[in-house]
Amino acid sequence: MTYCPSFGAIPTTMHDFDELAAFDAVMTSGSLTRSAREMGLAKSTLSRRITQLESRLGQTLLRRQANRLIPTEAGLVFHDYCREMLSLASRSREALADLSGVIRGRLTLGVHCSLARSWAARVVEAFLERHPEVELTLQALEHPECSPESQCVQVWLGELPSAISLKAEPLGWLTQRLYASPDYLARHQAPTHPQALADHSWVDLLGTTHDGLALQHAERGAFCFHPPRSRFRVNLPVLHVDAIARGQGIGVLSEWLVAAHEERHPGELVPCLPEWRPAPLAATLLYPYGQRPRRLDALLEALRQAVPAAWCAPS
Repeated sequence: MTYCPSFGAIPTTMHDFDELAAFDAVMTSGSLTRSAREMGLAKSTLSRRITQLESRLGQTLLRRQANRLIPTEAGLVFHDYCREMLSLASRSREALADLSGVIRGRLTLGVHCSLARSWAARVVEAFLERHPEVELTLQALEHPECSPESQCVQVWLGELPSAISLKAEPLGWLTQRLYASPDYLARHQAPTHPQALADHSWVDLLGTTHDGLALQHAERGAFCFHPPRSRFRVNLPVLHVDAIARGQGIGVLSEWLVAAHEERHPGELVPCLPEWRPAPLAATLLYPYGQRPRRLDALLEALRQAVPAAWCAPS
């Protein structure tokens, strides 16, 4: 028998982990339909598992309010125990998998949206080919996950939030330049000094230059350029590259991403003010502190090995 303060003595046969996982999923989403979709189950199957769990406990755990399922008092109390049991089961499976020496299980890799397609997708494909018993979810991120409870491996590009509580490992630097299309420069006089940029159309990415752009010259020092209000703003790096390549204006791009674009579309982008450089972008690997399952360490090593030589240290 197992004793729970709010439920009294409960038979140990209650620990059906499919039922526990169903309850935890609905507690997280508040929706039977959404949870069933995320778990790949029929809605009736998920509902039946929760009903069976409530029957074993002799308590109602969820009740419907409007279009959501909300926990009863018993549901709130039991959810803590439910998560502990699911966590313990997961850790035990990971420990046994590590003993076997086989890399298996589920992983989540979150990558800055500008690197997800151009770099990470190929890394993931190679990793899955080497480890056929791994399931991996690749997510394109617009913001890094900062929580220390996150089990997601991340590759972030640019400045990190000050509140991040994950281990941050430098991977390299992506150098940047100002770029425009040859067509745009043919229609507008090419700038010869950063001051002249104020007379040009500016293509902004996610407001990254809203507070100004510092440009560095090897001999003339620094110049802080405040771009004019951008009439064309985009929120994805691929849209940023495309807009500049189509002659919408001048913008900041990483040399590595431009090189990848030029392989497919040669001649669409040319540097502007090549002797004036924006600061490079740091590429950083983020992962939880402490002991990690073997599959996570294998993914970290695969990412380290796949860093392009062009992500060099800034000069």
